[in-house]
Amino acid sequence: MLTLNPNPIFRARGITKPYTFLVKSGFTPHAANIIINSNTRVLRLDHIELLCTVLNCEPNDIVKFIPNKGQNYPDNHPLMKLKQDDINLDLQETLANMPYKQLKEFSNNLIKSKID
Repeated sequence: MLTLNPNPIFRARGITKPYTFLVKSGFTPHAANIIINSNTRVLRLDHIELLCTVLNCEPNDIVKFIPNKGQNYPDNHPLMKLKQDDINLDLQETLANMPYKQLKEFSNNLIKSKID
């Protein structure tokens, strides 16, 4: 089953108030609730496009595949690329807990990658 899963990218982007962020980005309050709660089986393509635009991501980043019970997919099935590990990617927390030496190295690498 495909489900909408925007919460990991909200955390990664440091968005602490997703509802407010979505409404300010042009979503209606109703649509923002649907996106945050991921409780819909239908989502408009223009909403997916707007969500990807404001989060600077692609649809695969916000869609999660959970195989139905009893249904086996081979590991090389294209849908398996949409399985997401439940990791907590909180960039602010990661940076806050990173030793200063690593933080400087990370910053230097980031600047170098922008130049290249």
